[in-house]
Amino acid sequence: MAKAYLVGSGIASLSAAAFLIRDGGFAGSDIVVLEEQDRTGGSLDAAGSPETGYTMRGGRMFEIHFECTYDLLGSIPSLDDPSKSVTDDTFAFHEDFAWDDHARLVDASGKVVPSHSMGFSERDRLELVKCVGTPEKLLDGKRIVDCFSQEFFHTNFWWMWCTTFAFEPWHSAIEFRRYLNRFIHLFKTFDSMSGIYRTRFNQYDSIVRPLQKWLTDQGVTIQLDTQVTDLGLADGDGPTVESITWTRGGQDETIQIAPDDLVLVTNGSMTANSTTGSTDAAPVLDTSGAGGSWRLWETLAAKRDGLGKPAVFNTSTDDSTWESFTVTTKDPTFFELMEEFSRSEAGKGGLITFKDSGWLITIVLNHQPHFHEQPDDTFVWWGYALFPDKPGDFVKKPMRECTGREILDEVLQHLRFEQGPRILENSIVIPALMPYITSQFLVRSAGDRPPVVPKGSTNLAFIGQYAEVPDDVVFTVEYSVRTAWTAVAGLLHLDKQPPPVYKGGHDPKVLVEALATMHRR
Repeated sequence: MAKAYLVGSGIASLSAAAFLIRDGGFAGSDIVVLEEQDRTGGSLDAAGSPETGYTMRGGRMFEIHFECTYDLLGSIPSLDDPSKSVTDDTFAFHEDFAWDDHARLVDASGKVVPSHSMGFSERDRLELVKCVGTPEKLLDGKRIVDCFSQEFFHTNFWWMWCTTFAFEPWHSAIEFRRYLNRFIHLFKTFDSMSGIYRTRFNQYDSIVRPLQKWLTDQGVTIQLDTQVTDLGLADGDGPTVESITWTRGGQDETIQIAPDDLVLVTNGSMTANSTTGSTDAAPVLDTSGAGGSWRLWETLAAKRDGLGKPAVFNTSTDDSTWESFTVTTKDPTFFELMEEFSRSEAGKGGLITFKDSGWLITIVLNHQPHFHEQPDDTFVWWGYALFPDKPGDFVKKPMRECTGREILDEVLQHLRFEQGPRILENSIVIPALMPYITSQFLVRSAGDRPPVVPKGSTNLAFIGQYAEVPDDVVFTVEYSVRTAWTAVAGLLHLDKQPPPVYKGGHDPKVLVEALATMHRR
């Protein structure tokens, strides 16, 4: 029987294992997941306790047209109610706790800014329409800032867009254009964020845990602490994997790959080299060099043309670093004050961005509990900042040099809460510094990301955020799941292919609504 080896245990790899079983006819016992860390989930991480503080590096948002994700998770039982799928649970949660943001933007004086208007000039609208309509090949090597005047980056639209999706002005115009086209149907509700879906708990508890349970119940082997260092390729133009070499427990091991075996590689990682701090300590930037998934990609790309260019994504950390922080408290004061400030119940308010802050801070109060085993007397919220290298407005130093307490102090001073000292005293704050977090957005050209199934490949595929899928958008769970489905269907020559990427711009109604939103005042 053919075997499948999956390098990495992020959502792309776990999804690929599920598709191999569900659509490809593989037995779970013939699938091996190789993970260099001591835990699964990749970038969909979450951990901690009320005593030590909870932490999560990020929180992914969903929307109604994540067809690949909902198709996959529709066949995975929920942890809490196995009679329902993870997709059922996600849709039910949206029905009960849809976002309706009344405080999307906050100004320098701590006041909510009306954000129903996008704040566009006629020039902004023309530039936006031009960007959407420009063929992708004409945007090779271009930055967003190359396509717009400076005033565009001071509109309500930009502040909401960049902090929802984590774009910076120097990021790729190609990726920005893809996002505009992919999410044009969200324009009309962008200020309220009511078109955004979220999982009931953090994505590790809501997605990774039930998916991993289903896979292990099927007999899939997940081998942790295993760093794949090389793939032996057969002679010839098309890549065919003949061996896998890994390091485990300080020992190198090489296994042979049969002609019918499959190897699926997660090339690159947006959370590689992440470091965390604490309430009393700043995180220390990891400068030791790119992690194992990056090094494996570098090794493979050096062997063959057509396998991408990892240096485009992992050599400009100044352009791809930002910082997040997770706050844990047993004191409800902050939640009570924020519900009054935002005019929204916790879990229904969406993102709140301090648009004039030096760090460009965004926070969100999650529905509680946000962790599966989180006690009723514990509250967790999250935030991040796009400019951690700039001085704060109140704490006069770069965010990346700040302790968790100093980061929270900066947020509280922006809010002008008199109860700030009490909130500070009763909070655990864990910051996370991520040097590659938006590396998939860096300026690129065609061919910098390898195809999911490289030309001529017989048994090798790339999956995850750094494999190329036309039209769809990176930095989403949907993209990783789509690459997994594309890989399995392509290598096994299956009739069942991933559904097409949703293109709302082809729907006249959606297009008219988007244009009307652009003219709102």
